[in-house]
Amino acid sequence: MKKIILFLFTAIIIVACNRPQTKNNISVQDYFAPQDSGVQSAGVKMIPITTPVGTFKVWTKTIGNNPTIKVLLLHGGPAMTHEYMECFESFFPHEGFEMIEYDQLGSFYSDQPKDSSLWTTARFVEEVEQVRKALGLDKSNFYLLGNSWGGLLAMEYALKYQDNLKGLIICNMMASIPEYEKYNMKLRSQMRRSLVDSLQAYEDKGMYDDTTYQSLVINEYYKQHLCRLAEWPDPVLRTFKHVNNEIYVMMQGPSEFKTGGRLLHWDRSKDLSQIKVPTLIVGAHYDTMDPDYMKWMSTQVQQGRYLYCPEGSHLAMWDDQKHFYPGIIQFIKDVDGGSFSADKK
Repeated sequence: MKKIILFLFTAIIIVACNRPQTKNNISVQDYFAPQDSGVQSAGVKMIPITTPVGTFKVWTKTIGNNPTIKVLLLHGGPAMTHEYMECFESFFPHEGFEMIEYDQLGSFYSDQPKDSSLWTTARFVEEVEQVRKALGLDKSNFYLLGNSWGGLLAMEYALKYQDNLKGLIICNMMASIPEYEKYNMKLRSQMRRSLVDSLQAYEDKGMYDDTTYQSLVINEYYKQHLCRLAEWPDPVLRTFKHVNNEIYVMMQGPSEFKTGGRLLHWDRSKDLSQIKVPTLIVGAHYDTMDPDYMKWMSTQVQQGRYLYCPEGSHLAMWDDQKHFYPGIIQFIKDVDGGSFSADKK
């Protein structure tokens, strides 16, 4: 009888050890185990969001299950979509990180109300907090990762609700729009004079939607500083196809070269010292955001680390994957394992 019990016990151990594992030592079966009863919807949830002008729904999609690592992705824009961040699907699940894609209110896959009072940074912060609660994220597992406008939103969220965070990741976003404008003009000054003159001529007439102007911006600026891949990936193209220009212009302005929306004077550079959670700041050599300023930001938060992407642009997640993802993955692992150390100031 003892031999039978020993045999069964040994067999169970062998089977358990042979179950496929993610790099985070979570079994593949557990990682992809259904989290909801009833009809399975590939992790998609439409989450109700209460606002001063009514209740609306936002689109989220959860991939995987990890009780200690849940990463909520904040896309850029404002009013772009989660689509250009789908590249994270090629990296986070492999590590066993639970990840949540999310279209903010007004974006393509979420409700798109027309009330202009909704499009404020403070209102978006409260939206993120409601999403957090609906998904059961807390300081034991909640990592917030934002790119561009999403990085701005992540900073604002941390300054109000950082007690709910386990880690913060700010990608390709300076803490000051006025400083961003200065760097943007520096990059523009490096363009050939005839191109700058052409851009200025269209801008003086307010012709930001003109197809020729748009073509110049995309081919001469975006392909140098936004995404440097020779052929832009389908998820990036889908994001641009689905952008809500009404909200984008209202908050950001009519062009990368002409900020003039509600974010015009946004500046949190003096408040970074209030952020106490482990924070990773990601900058890139060819970015529209100054990488040196991004490095400085990492010295201003209380527990900062800087990740530099020497081949990357504003979408370093696409054009410098060999530096971007290993750095972010290591940061999350260090925080999760209790071994995180900040860079020396």
